[in-house]
Amino acid sequence: MTKMVTRALLTAAFAPSLHVRRCSSVIERSDLIQTVTEEFSGSKSVLNEASLYLHWPYCLRRCSYCNFNKYIPKSDNNAVMTACLQRETETLLRLSQVSSITSVFFGGGTPSLAHPSTIAAVLETVSRHAALSDEAEVTLEVNPTPVGKSKLEDYCQAGVNRFSIGVQSLQDEDLRILGRDHNSQQALQTIAEAQRLCPGRVSVDVMFGRPGQSLDRWESELSELLVLCDDHVSLYQLTLERGTQLFKQVQHGELTLPSDDVTAAMYASARRILHKHGFRQYEVSNFARRNAISLHNMRYWKGGQYLGVGPGAHGRFVPLGEGGVVREARTQTLEPDIWILEVQQRGHGTRRRIPLSHLGLLEEVLVMGLRMTEGITHQHWQLFSSDLDLHEIFGTSMDVQELLASRQLVLDDRGLRCSWKGLALLDSMLPTLLLDLETQVTQRQQRNHVANRQRGKTASPS
Repeated sequence: MTKMVTRALLTAAFAPSLHVRRCSSVIERSDLIQTVTEEFSGSKSVLNEASLYLHWPYCLRRCSYCNFNKYIPKSDNNAVMTACLQRETETLLRLSQVSSITSVFFGGGTPSLAHPSTIAAVLETVSRHAALSDEAEVTLEVNPTPVGKSKLEDYCQAGVNRFSIGVQSLQDEDLRILGRDHNSQQALQTIAEAQRLCPGRVSVDVMFGRPGQSLDRWESELSELLVLCDDHVSLYQLTLERGTQLFKQVQHGELTLPSDDVTAAMYASARRILHKHGFRQYEVSNFARRNAISLHNMRYWKGGQYLGVGPGAHGRFVPLGEGGVVREARTQTLEPDIWILEVQQRGHGTRRRIPLSHLGLLEEVLVMGLRMTEGITHQHWQLFSSDLDLHEIFGTSMDVQELLASRQLVLDDRGLRCSWKGLALLDSMLPTLLLDLETQVTQRQQRNHVANRQRGKTASPS
C-alpha cells in the first residue's frame, strides 16, 4: 500500500481548492454561471441547508506533531472571542441565506478551553437567524484533561449533544512524546463521563504509526480501548509535518516512525478488530456501531455547504446574500488578534474567496465522496452534474477499467465506490479519476460553448 490517505484526503475538505492540472481551454464565465445554476435547479436543499464549523484557536500547549492553526493565549479574551464568533456567524448566515443549520461542530485548537457560555451564545445566535432543530448534532472536541472532564456537564447544558475526545493513545510514554497534556487514566475517565452524559454520542480519536510503535502493541491497545469506548472511533495515521518538534526529532534520529508496510498492516488490522467489535467502517478513517455516524462530517463528504467561522476556518457556500451564483471556497484570517479586528470592523474575517468552477466543484464531490464506503450514488452525483453521469465519465476509461478489473473500484447501478481493498489505496487511484473527470467535463463544456455560439450566429440577422 502506498502512503495512506487518511489525513491527506481529510484536508481536502478544508483546503481552499483542489490543485489538479488544468486544460488550457477557457470557458467563459457566463457559461460557467449558467452551468452551475442548472446543476442546483431542482435541488433546493443544497442551497437552503448548511453545516456550521467554529474554530477555537487556542491551546495551553502545542503537541509535538501538530501544525494546525492554534495559538497559546496571552490573556483571557473569552468575552471578545464570544462576541466575534457570534458576529461572524451572523454575517455568514446572512451572506449564505441558508434557512437551516443541520449540524454544528466546535473544533480547534482546544474548544474545551472555551467557557460553556460561549457555546450557548453561539448556538443562540444561530437559532435567531436560521432553523436549528433540537435534534441537530452539536459536537465539541474535548481534550481529556481533568479540566476538560469537569466542564462536560456544563457543555451539555449549553446545547452540546456529542463529544469528540482526543485520546490519541493509551500509552503514557507515547502521550508524553506526542506532547499531550493528559495521561491514559484521565482519558478513560473523560470517556466514561462523556458516555454518562451523551450515551451513544461519544467519539474517540486514536492515532497509529507513532514513534516506536509495533503492530502487536497497536492491536493490544486498540482492543483495550474498544472495550471501554462508546460507538464511534476515528483512526488517524500520525503524519510528520515540517516545522514541528516531532519532525525535527525524527530528522535528527532521536525517534523512529514505523515503516509504510507496518503502518499499512496497522490500518488493515484495525479494520478487522473494529469489525469484530461491531463497528462498521463508513469512511476512510471513521467507524461506527449502532449507526452513530458523524452527521456533520457526512455533509463534508457528501459535498454539502458548510460555513466556517473563527480564525483560519474554511467554508463552502454560495453567497446568495450578495448576488452570488457559484459556490465559493472561503478561508478566514488565521491570526486570532487580526481576525478579531476584522470581525469588529466589518462583521467577518474572510481573507480569501475562490469561486469554484463546475469542474472544481465536481472534483471535490468526487474526492470526498469516495472517502465513504458507500461511495457516490448516481442520484447524488446528479445533484451536481445533471448532464454527465458517472458511467459517461468513467465507464469508457481504460485506466478505470483496470481498477475495476483489479477489484479496487466498483462502478455499477448503485454508483461509484471503492472496494474494501481499494479504500486503503484511494490516494493512488485519485489522479487517474481526477484526470478522467477533467477530460470529460472540459470536453462537454467546450461542446456546449461551441453549440451556444452556433445558436447565437443562427439567431443573428443576416
